[in-house]
Amino acid sequence: MTIPSDLRSRKRLATRQAISNAATRLFFVHGFEQVTVDEIAAAANVGRMTVFNHFPRKEDMFFDREEEGRELLRAALRQRDPAVSPIETLRLLAHRLVAEDSPYVTFSAAGQGFIATIEASDTLKARARAIRDELAQVVATALIDSTGRDAHDPQARLAASLLLATWSTALIEAHSAFARHGDAQLAKARFLALVDQGHNGLNAAMAGTPYI
Repeated sequence: MTIPSDLRSRKRLATRQAISNAATRLFFVHGFEQVTVDEIAAAANVGRMTVFNHFPRKEDMFFDREEEGRELLRAALRQRDPAVSPIETLRLLAHRLVAEDSPYVTFSAAGQGFIATIEASDTLKARARAIRDELAQVVATALIDSTGRDAHDPQARLAASLLLATWSTALIEAHSAFARHGDAQLAKARFLALVDQGHNGLNAAMAGTPYI
């Protein structure tokens, strides 16, 4: 009997999530570099090739929400209210993510484990930097698409770089605040305060462009 495509998709997503969850647990306990793909496959109860079919690189199992994050940024600008500027749309997105308790801005003991695992691995730190650069390109392209500007507009690249620097700093400081005080609400408030402050600077830097 043929399996319906939606069922196949659900099974594939479930397998992918199981692999990512197993890998992350092992990374937390043993460290990223110390865990092998064979150990991950065994923990997820799948074959080695199944792991590679879902995740070409080991670090992709750790940063498994990367593409979801890219689409979140694209969708926010694609669906923005025309009365709200692109930069303001992204500032409001940060506030919405906090209000919705999004996993991207959750500050918790598990989040501390995530940060500690990255800090202990040169491979994960390099991948985190690469993801930030890739997200900056995604934002620049989305800004251009949302305003009809030239595809090579340097102002869009500048705005995207400043925005990613703001959000990265806000996330790091919020996680640091949680590590010191163990207070998730304080960490969220720190994150939003820095995002708002950074966006004020971004608005000043982008004065005269269609992005504010």
